[in-house]
Amino acid sequence: MKIMNRHKNTLVLLFFLSLFCFHTLFTHASDSITQSELIKDGDTLVSDGRNFEMGFFSFNDSSSRYVGIWYYNVSVPAYIWVANREKPIKGREGLLRMKNDGNLVVLDENKNEVWSTNMSNPMNNSQAVIQDDGNLVLSNKDDGVLLWQSFDKPTDTFLPGMKIPVSDEMKETKVFRSWKSKTDPSFGNYTMGIDSKTSSPQIVIWEGEERMWRSGYWDGRLFTGVYNMTGYYQFGFKLNEDEKGGRYFTFSKLNKSDKVMFQIGWDGYERMFKWDENEKLWNVLQKEPVNKCEYYNHCGSFGVCDMSNSPTCGCMKGFEPRDKDNWKREIWSGGCKRRTPLKAEIVNGSDSVGEDGFLVQRCMKFPDFAQLVSDPVVYDSKGCESICLQNITCTAYAYVLGMGCMVWYEELVDVQNQENLGNKMNIRLAHSELDHSDKKTKIWIITSTVVGGLICLGIFVWLMLRFKRKLKVSTASRSKNSNLQVSGGIKSREFSAAFSESTEAYSLEVNQLSGPELPVFNFSYIAIATDDFSEENKLGQGGFGPVYKGKLPGGEQIAVKKLSKRSSQGSEEFKNEMMLIAKLQHRNLVRLLGCSIQGEEKLLVYEYMPNKSLDFFLFDPVKQALLDWTKRFEIIEGIALGLLYLHRDSRLRIIHRDLKASNILLDENMNPKISDFGMARIFGGNEDEANTNRVVGTYGYMAPEYAMEGLFSIKSDVYSFGVLLLEIISGRRNTSFRHTDDSSLIGYAWHLWSEQRVFELIDPSIRDSSPKDNVLRCIHIGMLCVQDSAARRPNMSSVLLMLESEATTLPLPKQPLMVTSMRRFDDIEVHTECHDVSNDLTVTMVTGR
Repeated sequence: MKIMNRHKNTLVLLFFLSLFCFHTLFTHASDSITQSELIKDGDTLVSDGRNFEMGFFSFNDSSSRYVGIWYYNVSVPAYIWVANREKPIKGREGLLRMKNDGNLVVLDENKNEVWSTNMSNPMNNSQAVIQDDGNLVLSNKDDGVLLWQSFDKPTDTFLPGMKIPVSDEMKETKVFRSWKSKTDPSFGNYTMGIDSKTSSPQIVIWEGEERMWRSGYWDGRLFTGVYNMTGYYQFGFKLNEDEKGGRYFTFSKLNKSDKVMFQIGWDGYERMFKWDENEKLWNVLQKEPVNKCEYYNHCGSFGVCDMSNSPTCGCMKGFEPRDKDNWKREIWSGGCKRRTPLKAEIVNGSDSVGEDGFLVQRCMKFPDFAQLVSDPVVYDSKGCESICLQNITCTAYAYVLGMGCMVWYEELVDVQNQENLGNKMNIRLAHSELDHSDKKTKIWIITSTVVGGLICLGIFVWLMLRFKRKLKVSTASRSKNSNLQVSGGIKSREFSAAFSESTEAYSLEVNQLSGPELPVFNFSYIAIATDDFSEENKLGQGGFGPVYKGKLPGGEQIAVKKLSKRSSQGSEEFKNEMMLIAKLQHRNLVRLLGCSIQGEEKLLVYEYMPNKSLDFFLFDPVKQALLDWTKRFEIIEGIALGLLYLHRDSRLRIIHRDLKASNILLDENMNPKISDFGMARIFGGNEDEANTNRVVGTYGYMAPEYAMEGLFSIKSDVYSFGVLLLEIISGRRNTSFRHTDDSSLIGYAWHLWSEQRVFELIDPSIRDSSPKDNVLRCIHIGMLCVQDSAARRPNMSSVLLMLESEATTLPLPKQPLMVTSMRRFDDIEVHTECHDVSNDLTVTMVTGR
């Protein structure tokens, strides 16, 4: 009997333990606290989607306890908000509770308030909820009216969804304050916020009351002074305006599931973190200041900081150090002064003194304290220059797309030379600092140019005669040894002989084009690597000529593009491609290994793409099944990243002008690489559109404004990308519809779109296995890209954002007029040179009859 009672008591005990565990689990899973409820140290609130957690925490073995919010279920805690940062609780007897007056408070071990939401108006029915974006919201439980939120009282962290206010009172707003140390969240020495002293705000870090770093001005797309504002860092920023006219910055994540945050660290550095679940760590995606030139006004007034120079500080042209001794000791804070005073600064100046002028300075981080000219008459650079000249204290101006006319008065401070920014400003100088073109100088320049030209011509003729003699010897030697092949490649002595040939065999043209970015190969060396351009090594016939496979001594495979003498590509296009692609470095662009020019023979040497080109798979009924939706989306995304680099992130702003499936090469992992830059166009400065009488490209991929009027811009490439996107989804060429009622793939896609049957557009080989929502979103993006109006097409940064963020709302596309007017191309004569396989770098030229 005693044994039975003992079992009975055990079962009862287990029952109550189970109830307690379930109760504890339920309590911990709650996301809110209401009137008269409390949270003990050890209990937490967890947001509904399990993104954030709120409760008590401490560091190491410290007895100091804080109430904070952190990312949920992350092995390396990241505290994004702290309530009682100045008043820690000693021990684990603290409480978080809702008072009867509706305020949320933190109580210490003696039940004293160490923190409160501090609402002045009592509310007897409030509740606090930890939301999925990390915001702690206090609201009226009955009507949901917002009473207080932690996003309005941030500590050191900026989260996606948070609003950073931009004051309309032209002042500095310090929003975030650093911790005192890595394990002490009390107030530190650094603050971060928005400076809105001009109409164009900028982000600033202060150390105490002194500026430590600034982002440069917001131009509607990015902060103009941030050196690496690309990729994830840029896409999410947006300056918004509320219904009352107030302005605020927000940041949106590319992917909903990402855990990201910006933080002003205890050491003064602003960092952007992203959680890597695989590596179990917080990756730093961006950090400011990134080098000593980023520190505020490192070189003083009128000084320019340049990390590529030694020493890093220099004076602007027309200026000299204020203290030359200090400058030699690399004490640059004193800055620089004018060598020659401006005309208005000369007392009792002579009328013979020339007028002031402006020196153009490129690739600059704009100086601090710019003033925006709101005069509507000032709509270009000339008007901006006139405004500056009217004020004797104006020292510089710039006309910037997205901001307008910017002028600077008095001293120019915090100036950097940053190669990839492309900002251009005009610095005011005395006439004598600019006027170096008197008649004697002109005569001397002209005479020197003529004499130098004659000398160069003589050297060129001598080299060409010598080159022809050596070419005969070289050709005879190569023919004699053409049979000396061994398994796995050519004998090493053949390569040694090829390398040892005199560099005088190169033409002056190659010597002018070569440099550290563009290796120049000996022609004989490439001939040996391709087995003297044998038919067995021929990969295909491109529009510029044949493409051959080769093998270098180290075993590296190459693809060699040989310019045909009958090719439509001339020397200018060849040099264009050679120099352009040599300056481009991106994983989604084909890599140029080098070039070779010998007489009329012109070669470009590329990395070899074993999987040929996209069209080789995409339009083959059998091979297209190898491209499932995951791989196709990766290809789409890779092409978009490559185009974004060309349009915005490279040192040069480049329009490709011939984007198509055959110009997308695939590496061994099927990663896409954009190729063929023979018809690419470089844009400079604020140039965003150009006109040409020579329309080049491929039928079916050209934007309407380009095909009909010769107008091209980055939006021309966006149109080509849209066509390519629809081709990748459908597995059909745009031109395969030419003799149908729909006229083109675009017409067919619109036909299905308008009848809500767009799912039929998807390639049947992947239709059933593809995520419907994702594919339909891509079709939608493709339709936006192929709109007739260039202004309505998104740019590539927007395209990438739409591809990677399902949260982005897509506008509805307009019906393409070209759907019904493609037959207008019947009045255009199309010249196409055939091509068939990968590594073909072709061009189609279109001219009006």
